[in-house]
Amino acid sequence: MKIATWNVNSVRARQQRLLDWLHQVQPDVLCLQELKTAEESFPYDAIRETGYHAAVFGQKTYNGVAVLSRTPPRKVECGWGPGGDDQQARLIGVDVDGVRVISAYVPNGEQVGSAKYTYKLDWMGRLHSYLESRYTPTTPLVLCGDFNVARDDLDVAHPVRWANSVLCYQSARLALGRILEWGLVDVLRQRHPEGGIYSWWDYRMLAFPKNDGLRLDYVFATEPLAQRCTSAEVDREQRKGEKPSDHAPVVALFAN
Repeated sequence: MKIATWNVNSVRARQQRLLDWLHQVQPDVLCLQELKTAEESFPYDAIRETGYHAAVFGQKTYNGVAVLSRTPPRKVECGWGPGGDDQQARLIGVDVDGVRVISAYVPNGEQVGSAKYTYKLDWMGRLHSYLESRYTPTTPLVLCGDFNVARDDLDVAHPVRWANSVLCYQSARLALGRILEWGLVDVLRQRHPEGGIYSWWDYRMLAFPKNDGLRLDYVFATEPLAQRCTSAEVDREQRKGEKPSDHAPVVALFAN
């Protein structure tokens, strides 16, 4: 089972890239973030023509998450579920072929100490509670997405420069660590413990040609699935070319 995640930074702007990538890579499941479109504007027909079903939680201009799958998704749940009060489209969960797949887009946080940073930490705490209250570490589950946090300095080309940013600040890293401690394995780190692999590069200052990147995008899996992970890679090719997203896809392969 090939499971991938990609912050496309506008599904409409990156539509042809997305369709070409689906045709080329043929993942069984693809989690998308930062759709930047409402559900009624999502390119369902074009996605369907490539052989994929789409579960979408959209939002005009900002945010938006989706799960694309070859087999029809079941038990689709947007946001925090019944009683949820978050108006930002940042979380969607589905069942695909016996696996619970969750696509998450964690808030950026803007600036340490700001109200948006507080919201980021609160949102991550809520994600931990969401997992704890609904699932167990033995549930076949993958949590994919753009977490807007580099786990540690192995995930940052220039750690000192980024140390006080919202992407690397210690409280954000601790919040991400708590989510992992619930019972998740970072499968790319599992396969590449040496680090130095990035998934996001700023559009400015020639960051990509210099490989001045950070790893912000993850495929996390519970232990039963993580034990079956045979490969995990970042598809750097998708950060190249004309009008790319600033994120590259992360692709993990799980044995049956």
